[in-house]
Amino acid sequence: MNWLPILKGCAKRIREKVLPLIAKPEAAKTYGKGAGGDKMKEIDLIAEKAIIEILDKNKASCTLISEEAGTVRIGRDHSEYYLTTDPIDGTTNAIRGLPFVATSLATSKARNINSVDTALVSDILRNITYTATRGQGAYRNNQKIKPSTESSLKEAVIGIDLGTPKKEELAAPFMGILQKARHIRHLGANALEICYVADGTMDAFIDMRGKLRVTDAAASYLILLEAGGTMTTPEGKELYAPLTPSQTVSFIAASNKHLHGVIRKSSV
Repeated sequence: MNWLPILKGCAKRIREKVLPLIAKPEAAKTYGKGAGGDKMKEIDLIAEKAIIEILDKNKASCTLISEEAGTVRIGRDHSEYYLTTDPIDGTTNAIRGLPFVATSLATSKARNINSVDTALVSDILRNITYTATRGQGAYRNNQKIKPSTESSLKEAVIGIDLGTPKKEELAAPFMGILQKARHIRHLGANALEICYVADGTMDAFIDMRGKLRVTDAAASYLILLEAGGTMTTPEGKELYAPLTPSQTVSFIAASNKHLHGVIRKSSV
């Protein structure tokens, strides 16, 4: 099954539904906790419904793995496909009107992140779409992308997510990086930030909190690898995580292996 046109249709429909809600009070209306453990907001639920709408329209059968609905069978026919999604990555940004919000969609035939074979991450506000199909490279609005060759921590633009109450404990492994790197960023939608590494906008992105759900990372993981970058556990091992709504990952995503090694050595 050719999933990429369907994923593009989902992203387009989400954008249509979500744009009118950006920075609006009704976007923040809460409906309890979703399957991933976070409070479900109106904007999240509307985006998720948009996905299901397009799947139904295309008569696409799959097992949907989403932060809000959890694991749900879609379609009447038996399907071997899984669709892993965070309909809105950067919900807080969307509610506040900060212009960095994404949709993340990934399909696979097995329930593990390294089995993802088709991926899409859409920058909702700027209408930019990153895509990848296994073995066929990665694209930004249909233009092939590749990461940077930057190898110096001093010159690299590095994203670090420190969004946790345990900031002092988490910051300790980063002291070597913080002392050497001059350009540290965090923009609030991790799937999109990993794609920024894939297209050379940033040089690395690090999340060691153990809080980021695999639903956020599944699509951008394939996009980065297909672009030519690298993404591993903090220990340098292959990223291997089951695709479930509550599964979390920690990782170092880098534009090239040399910078990846420098970051690992500096974060010990």
